[in-house]
Order: sequence, then structure tokens, then C-alpha cells
Amino acid sequence: MSLVRLSPPPQRLLLPVVLSGTFVQLFSVTVMQVGVVDVQRDLRAGPAETQLVLAAYTLTYACSLLVSARLGEKYGYRGMFVTGMALFTAASIGAAAAPDAWTLIAGRALQGFGSGLMAPQILSLIQSAVPANRRPAALSAFGATMAAASLAGPVLGGVLTQLNPLGLGWRAAMLLVVPVGITALLLSPTLPSARDDHEPQRVDPIGATLSLLGFALLVFPLTMGRETGWPPWTWASLALAVASLTGFAVSQRRSAEPLVRPSTLAEPVTRWGLVVVLVFNAGVPSFTMLLSMHLQGAKGWSPLQTGLSLTPYAVGALAGSRLASSRFGPRALAASSLAMALVSAAVPVLIDHDDLLWLYWLALCAGGLAFGVFTASAFTQVIAKVRPEAAPSVSGLLPTAQQLGGTLGVTFAGIAYTAPAASSGEALWHAMMYEAAVFAFAAVWAFGGRRVGAADGRKQEDSGCPRGGSDDICLGRNGL
Repeated sequence: MSLVRLSPPPQRLLLPVVLSGTFVQLFSVTVMQVGVVDVQRDLRAGPAETQLVLAAYTLTYACSLLVSARLGEKYGYRGMFVTGMALFTAASIGAAAAPDAWTLIAGRALQGFGSGLMAPQILSLIQSAVPANRRPAALSAFGATMAAASLAGPVLGGVLTQLNPLGLGWRAAMLLVVPVGITALLLSPTLPSARDDHEPQRVDPIGATLSLLGFALLVFPLTMGRETGWPPWTWASLALAVASLTGFAVSQRRSAEPLVRPSTLAEPVTRWGLVVVLVFNAGVPSFTMLLSMHLQGAKGWSPLQTGLSLTPYAVGALAGSRLASSRFGPRALAASSLAMALVSAAVPVLIDHDDLLWLYWLALCAGGLAFGVFTASAFTQVIAKVRPEAAPSVSGLLPTAQQLGGTLGVTFAGIAYTAPAASSGEALWHAMMYEAAVFAFAAVWAFGGRRVGAADGRKQEDSGCPRGGSDDICLGRNGL
């Protein structure tokens, strides 16, 4: 691997600039959940087109992450961050001005691609440019931003759609990220510049092609299958996805410059982190999506009421992200997942009883608190413990696991909600039982991280790595 030398960054501006990228990425994933009904009416979009408005962003975002992480190594993290933010900002303006559904879909797809270019660079910049003693706080801020952005989307989207400022409606929600993107681009020269001391690395063309193709063939049918009734092409696409991703895995073992180094996945902490992030996100964001569907569909609430109804969840998430710490360890992730399972089981009991709504708000606040703690801690616990040379690969793998988990969750939760049921309340019960089961499994897997941490700690001692050593020298600090 070529060594990268980073110029000293102005620490006060580094985090605000890169975390603005994190905010707009995750905000744009959820902002259309509440406003999609208005989009359908305004642009006369059919069911398939409406689903693509939601799916196009996630599709291109998830598919591009692994390749983007490698491009950041080759061309520099700052250059790829700026390219991604510029594309994202321009696409946001185009999507907000879309005269028809297909123009909006194209804009959303370009937004997702721009986000995919940015996401791995953010984690790599934090890992490479922030001093080791400040890195845990920086990673905690990263996790807090993820939690805040994920919930700001449906809340602000609902408010802006209902208030309809300047007659823009859902377009105002799309434009909300533009000032953030422009400001980040203006401040981007303050980010550290990178220069390869050796000849630039080659981006494996076979691995890049197989990964892009495999993830596209996987995400697209999972997103569109439920709406289209799972026609034969969806199953053929899933079969081809398995073949492509299998070929990708084989190619990574044989390539001289793999997109994902096999040694990265050989570390127990990386494997544990990827699974726990994927499984937990198979329950989030489908949890808020189900509530939005039920409140607007079954209960007839307006976008404003629906968005504001998630405020206790958002407040809890902000509080949880502030409380979170990398010192919490796997027990905090397990407790957060278990709390989300209990909240999921309680929601369908409370939501349809007006005299119990105060308990519903408390349950949502508790769920937000658990979500905030998990989101602000999970990435931190993995990234803070990987070797510097593994950081680019992990920076692409973690958000990929997050997005794939979210896609799987939206698919399976939607299937559960639309399954035959005697009433809308029973349909919500089916879906929330799926949520509870997913979070319970995440709790069990997260708790198993204690054994992973102990094994890593023994490995460090056996290899002569001192306990409490710097993250730049050792793969962790007494394990997890």
C-alpha cells in the first residue's frame, strides 16, 4: 500500500466540513418518506415511479461505496469528497426543479452517487487526519450526526411539505441540503490534502465491475419486488446478484490490489461490526417508515402531523447520541437493540388508543434514545480499532452494510405490513413483530462482541502490542 502524507488540517473546520457531508447523505435517505404522497400527486407519478423516487437514491448510494473508498486512496480523500459534494449539490437542485417523475428519479440517482463518493472519504479523513487522542470524540460526533440526520429527514420533510413555503412543498425539502453543500464546498480547501509517496494504486477493474453490478442486481429487486408483485425478473436478478458477488469475493483473493483486502475481513472486530450494523439497520429506517405509512394511511394524518409525531423519537435520538461513548462497548449496543425491540412491541398496542398516546410518546422517546446511543457508538467501536491501512476498506464496508441492512429491512417490513390482516392495527402488529425480532437478534449478536474483544486483547498481548497502545500502532485497545 502506498503511504499517504496529510498536511496539517485546521481542526476547528475539519469536522464541520466533513460531517456536513454525513448530514446531507442520511437526511436525503429519509426526507422523501413523508413527502412522497405529495410528489405522486404533483408529478402524476404511478406506483412504480413513486417507489423509484425513494429507491433510486439508495440504489446508487449503496452500490458505489466500495469503489469510492478505493478511489479515495488513489486520488485523495479531499478530491473525492469535493467531487461527491459538488455532484450531490447540483443533483439536489435538479431534483427540486424536476418537471416530471423520471427527471426526479434521475436527480435522486445522481444524489445517491454523489453521496456514495463522499461517505467513505469522511471516515478516512477522520481516521487519518485527526490525532489519535481526539479521534474517539470525532467519531462520536460522526455517530451523533448520523442519528440527527436520519431523523431530521422525515420531521423537516413533513413540516416543509405541509407549510408549503413559496408554493414549493416537497421541493423545499429537497432544496434544504443545497446551502449545506455550497458551504461545505467553499470550506473544502481547509481539508487536508493527500499525496502519494509512491506510484498511485490501481483500482481493480474486475472487482469494481463485479461489486457495482452485484449490489445493483441485489438492491433493485429488493426495492421494487414488493410493489411489482415479485415477477420472474426479480428472482433472476437476485440469482445474478449472488453470482456476481461470489465472483467479487473470489476476485478479491486473487487481485494484487483488491477493493477490500482479505486481511481486513480476517479481523474479528470487523466481521462483528459489519454484522451488527447490518442487522440493526434492517430495523431502521423501516421503523419510521412503518409509522409514517400507518399514520398517513390508516389514521389519515397530514404530513405535518406525521412529521411532528416523530419529534419525541428525534429528541431521544439527539440525547442518546450525546450520551454515547466509545467506552460503552458491546453491552451498550446490546442494551440499545433490546430497548428498540421492546419499543417495537409496545408501539402497535399504544398507537391506536388515544388515552394511551402519552405512553406512545414516551415509548418513542425511549426508542430514539436507544437509536442515538447505538448509531453514535457502533461505527466508533469498529473504526477506532482498525489498523490505519485497513481504514479505507472499512470506511466503505460499514456504510455498505448500513444501506444493505436498511434496504432489506424496508422490503421485509413492507411485506409484513401488507400481508393479509383483519385490520390496519393488525397489519402494524405484524410489521412491528418483525422489527422486534430483528432488534432482538441484533442485541444477541452485539453482546457477543464481548468475546470478540477478549480475543483481540489476547492477540495483542501475544503479538507484543502493549495494552492501551495507540490506535496507530495496535488494532485496538484491550479489544472492544
